[in-house]
Amino acid sequence: MDEDELRTRYSRAAFEAAVEAASASIAAGGVPIGAALEKDGQLLAAGHNQRVQDGDPTAHGEIDCLRRAGRIGSYAGTILHTTLAPCAMCAGAIVQFGITEVVVGENHTFPGELDWLRSRGVTVVMLDDDRCAQLMTQFQQRFPQVWAEDIGELAAES
Repeated sequence: MDEDELRTRYSRAAFEAAVEAASASIAAGGVPIGAALEKDGQLLAAGHNQRVQDGDPTAHGEIDCLRRAGRIGSYAGTILHTTLAPCAMCAGAIVQFGITEVVVGENHTFPGELDWLRSRGVTVVMLDDDRCAQLMTQFQQRFPQVWAEDIGELAAES
């Protein structure tokens, strides 16, 4: 599947669920990254970054979404929607579970691991959604320390 084919297949409602989850996260004092998982146009789960809320360094948006989806057996045919380009940990989970299609809200505020995902056969569609970029820009400006912690930049200082 190429990007153009994926653009015609993904559910806009699933992406909107990811955006709503990101908004819920920032409203709860967390990092505004949301994710949603769909299959055949049906929303399976949505989640958001809860690292701050839960004190769990692995509770990124994509991971929370996968946790909420639970054990579904095979992830073949699923599409993961995320408001921000996935980090190395989340990209690893995408590849680990065989998710081959990812819709990304934006990658201007954080480039993520999109090239690595593509190198592993994952089709990536970039939406360049202004809402996603605005949520992240606002958060990064207000909470730079929390953001640096979220993406592992503080690890080098330890």
